[in-house]
Amino acid sequence: MIERDVILREIGLTPIWRSREASSSNETRIEASEQRNADVLSDRSVSTESPQHRADTEHDVLVRDADRSARIAAFDWDDLVADIAQCTACKLCKTRTNTVPGVGHRNPDWMVIGEGPGENEDKQGEPFVGRAGQLLDQMLAAVGKSRQQNVFIANVVKCRPPGNRDPEAEEIAACAPYLERQIALANPKLLLAVGKFAGQQVLKTDATVGAMRAKPGEKNGVAVVVTYHPAYLLRSPLEKAKAWSDLVAAKQMSD
Repeated sequence: MIERDVILREIGLTPIWRSREASSSNETRIEASEQRNADVLSDRSVSTESPQHRADTEHDVLVRDADRSARIAAFDWDDLVADIAQCTACKLCKTRTNTVPGVGHRNPDWMVIGEGPGENEDKQGEPFVGRAGQLLDQMLAAVGKSRQQNVFIANVVKCRPPGNRDPEAEEIAACAPYLERQIALANPKLLLAVGKFAGQQVLKTDATVGAMRAKPGEKNGVAVVVTYHPAYLLRSPLEKAKAWSDLVAAKQMSD
């Protein structure tokens, strides 16, 4: 078949004029096609990343984390508090008002470890200052302990998880070197872990609170007693008797 353009040229009806809309439409289709091709090439480049490159990246992360942990392990109390205040190791730094490093006697009989700061703690920069904190103070006072005299109080994570949600694994891991250094500096006679996440982090286990309560453990030669978190006791007051028995056992172990 003879092409239409050839016929028109032969009878003097050239050049062929095409509408701007048609031309623009064609160009748009070409550009879209080129973009799709570019996207495909980009996806291929990502998916074909070499295993060696991924291994190198993971190695770099491990080295960086080890360097950070070694640096924190050399801090004194004041250096530790200052470093926590500037920490950006996890996403909690983006939503916090204040860091909550801990409070109390720096050479304590007991070190109490909670899970994470709440709203009041985030505002004031001090752990256990809300209703749960008031209950904790009453519990400690019943066995002759207080944050003013012979107890240091800290949390597994030093920044408030948004909405008071549970701390996530990567957040706990990011704060772990701080907690380890606090325990080493405090060198308490006993660690009282309140709540599931505190107990699991201190004892390196995934056991339930009930299981951890039933069998006191130890960390680096320091006795560990796990009990219910005061916030849980506010919601479940019938469990206070069990928490009281945990405190009595802790007192017997540390006196």
